[in-house]
Amino acid sequence: MSKKFPLLFITFFISLLVVFTTTKNKKYKAKDFTQENLFTENCEGPNYRDGKLYVVNFQKDGTIGVVDTDGNVELFVTLPQGSTANAIQFNSKGEMLLADFTGHNILKVNMSTKEVSVFVHDSLFNQPNDLCINSRDQIFASDPDWKTSTGKVWRIDADGQHVVVADSMGTTNGIALSPDEKILYVNESVQRKIWKFDVDAAGNLSNKTLFKEYPDYGFDGMKCDREGNLYVTRYGAGQVDVLDPTGAVTRSVKLKGLKTSNIAFGGPKGKTCFVTLQDRKCVEVFESKVAGKNFK
Repeated sequence: MSKKFPLLFITFFISLLVVFTTTKNKKYKAKDFTQENLFTENCEGPNYRDGKLYVVNFQKDGTIGVVDTDGNVELFVTLPQGSTANAIQFNSKGEMLLADFTGHNILKVNMSTKEVSVFVHDSLFNQPNDLCINSRDQIFASDPDWKTSTGKVWRIDADGQHVVVADSMGTTNGIALSPDEKILYVNESVQRKIWKFDVDAAGNLSNKTLFKEYPDYGFDGMKCDREGNLYVTRYGAGQVDVLDPTGAVTRSVKLKGLKTSNIAFGGPKGKTCFVTLQDRKCVEVFESKVAGKNFK
């Protein structure tokens, strides 16, 4: 055997290792997606659909912005006077659903005509904050009362019928369903606790269990990936924690901004994580190894 062969083999192996390490390090490394200061301090609620990212409160409160693949933003729709969106979801018909925390509504937007209508209004809504939706078009909405540091969770069925499914909670904020839709995660921002509930076939909740508690910083949005890991925005800490189904933190992703408000999966393979930053008033992104739960 030529003496050069071991040397060539070692060189080739080192090159592969460098490429692998470089590629691996690109995962979970945040970078800017939009310019700073394009949104208001209520920048949050991102959701990705049909190659576009939608984010609430573009340039002024009460609007929805749409972001293209290059990070360029333009106005998509202006909401009725008195309405301000916190979160965006889409139902199986492709209609946009919004948590309207100032109007105490769940709004519906026709994506073709951009007509905005009230899907659900209830005087008992405090401030509808975050939304998640299951395959039967049932919406779960967090509803905090920030003045009293309390909150609840509503279930809103496809026909608009709605009911409180969890009450006497802390400041309910981020909310997310597991991939099999059998677990609902709800966090409490002020109390810094994440709870999980069992969800039955009718959408009722039971077996409230403490999933994770933190000693510092608050929470905002959450999302699950396909493997059931929970991505939690740590508001004030400037990071997103990835928790496995047991509640163990497997990774913390640092963002440039500190006020991480919400997160959404998207991109061609569903592995791009879009994170809204309320201090920088923009969107940052990082790549995950695992796609979001709604991506194949």
